[in-house]
Amino acid sequence: MSLTPHRVRELEVLSNQFRIDVLSTIHRAQSGHPGGSLSVCEILTTLYFEIASLDPLNPNWAERDRIILSKGHAAPMLYRILAEKGYFPLQELDSLRRLNARLQGHPSAKTTPGVEIPTGPLGLGLSASVGMALGLRAQGIDAHIYTVLGDGELDEGSNWEACMTASKYDLNRLIAIVDHNGMQLDGSTDTIMPLRDLQTKFAAFGWRVLVCHGHSVGDLCETIQFAATRENTPTAIIAKTTKGKGVSFMENTHLWHGKPISDTDLANALAELGGVANGN
Repeated sequence: MSLTPHRVRELEVLSNQFRIDVLSTIHRAQSGHPGGSLSVCEILTTLYFEIASLDPLNPNWAERDRIILSKGHAAPMLYRILAEKGYFPLQELDSLRRLNARLQGHPSAKTTPGVEIPTGPLGLGLSASVGMALGLRAQGIDAHIYTVLGDGELDEGSNWEACMTASKYDLNRLIAIVDHNGMQLDGSTDTIMPLRDLQTKFAAFGWRVLVCHGHSVGDLCETIQFAATRENTPTAIIAKTTKGKGVSFMENTHLWHGKPISDTDLANALAELGGVANGN
């Protein structure tokens, strides 16, 4: 079902506020990953506020859908969204990357409500998701698993082993969403390790493949809903995005992958986004 224009606008406003708050949080911590957090914003917003069946008051509800942020360095955006959903107080974002805090640099399922698995080593999330899908099937639980991958992490061979396994076992409740921004830690994906044609590559491994605009909540919603329709294969969604989306001097560059944000940078970014951080 398509989103109404009003709902699209609501999610766009929410996404813009998430960007403002995430940049402010990273600035306070003087540590974190702004580029990939901004890139994945609409993907996570759409999943958590429009698609997935979740219960923040009962994070371990057996029938819940699972959302796996395999690109775990984008944790600041995940934390901001989890706080908005009610998994923990918004004020806790101030503790990002502090010693003994729940909100560490990469998500921890042991300490942080709403986090399904710890993700830090890239290439881990899809393999874990395959195991979850098999486990849920064995238990007769008809939940979806949405796994958000970075394109840079597709350099890891474990992803393609997971793809073979998911196809072999017809894991049709598994949906992988690739945050395809063309950038990774040290440069462009074409420079570091060319991914070539991702659509053809996933299809060759037996996956259904869809493509969408990764910063359009309307396009994302329609594409993910279509991916959830019954097929005998897992589905990969190639979501075309921009690293650092929303802040001109952070866009389309690897330099803001994990760079601290200065006072001047924050002021300029907030001026472009047109707002102030919640709680500030």
